[in-house]
Amino acid sequence: MSVSKASSPSSDLPVAVASFYRFTELAEPQALRDTLAARCAAFGLRGTILLAAEGINATVAGPAHGVEALLAHLARLPGLDALRVARSQAPRNPFRRLKVRLRPEIVTLGIPGIAPQRRTGTHVTPREWDALLADPRVVVLDTRNDYEFRIGHFERAEAPPIGHFREFPRFVAARFAADERPPVAMFCTGGIRCEKASAYLLEQGFDEVYQLDGGVLRYLAETPAGESRWQGDCFVFDERVAVDGELRPAGYEQCPGCRRPVGEADRRAPGYEAGISCPACHTSLSAAQRRAAAERRRQMTLARSRDTAHLGALMPR
Repeated sequence: MSVSKASSPSSDLPVAVASFYRFTELAEPQALRDTLAARCAAFGLRGTILLAAEGINATVAGPAHGVEALLAHLARLPGLDALRVARSQAPRNPFRRLKVRLRPEIVTLGIPGIAPQRRTGTHVTPREWDALLADPRVVVLDTRNDYEFRIGHFERAEAPPIGHFREFPRFVAARFAADERPPVAMFCTGGIRCEKASAYLLEQGFDEVYQLDGGVLRYLAETPAGESRWQGDCFVFDERVAVDGELRPAGYEQCPGCRRPVGEADRRAPGYEAGISCPACHTSLSAAQRRAAAERRRQMTLARSRDTAHLGALMPR
């Protein structure tokens, strides 16, 4: 049994990070949750693992041998022998605790009957993806949230004006006429959202649907910088907030008021208040929200000083 994976960028960063998912029929998610929690603790891993009857969605970080041991364990389990894995590194663990949770969906679309474990679009490699970008017949869709698009995207990509993945069907209905079904190529951070989106488009009558296998993370890992069609940085759902074209932390923080990524230009702009607000949300926060953010900042500072957990990681929405 094998684990499909993106090639690892060479790096001297000490913490290994692996994002992986698989749409598959899980007969006993509860039992798997208990097993994975114990394995991750034994391997010294932190992160977030989501389990549902439709599969697994996770990002974990820790010693490289622990990450590889977990992936090897998963590869021996029924239905999980072909995980889609993207690897990167970080200077310190981007998670403060481990969460293994059961969910109705591993990525929320909210439409019953969409089953990527049975039918999805065509997976394409980074090189094949570049050919699709160059084809003017193909509509290139970013299935991520609008704030993710703003800090980085592929050239020629359209950005659905959505703040949550479950809004994607509404965007499709508005973007395409009932008799308009062009070839569509989609991408997201690690592949899971565009895999579910491709299953949805096929249900809607689109015949030619492609998805970037392994998402942006695999593309950046395998594509030389001089050949990359990616523009900007890539948002990730952990404390790194975003990585650059070399998969290194890109110097962003996450606004506690609105959860948007905050870069250097934002930190210099009016309305930025460390740990409270950013230029996008500073006028919309109430006094109560500001007090809550200040208390959150205080608790996070205490947690960091003790190397304990206060907040967990985010997962794609």
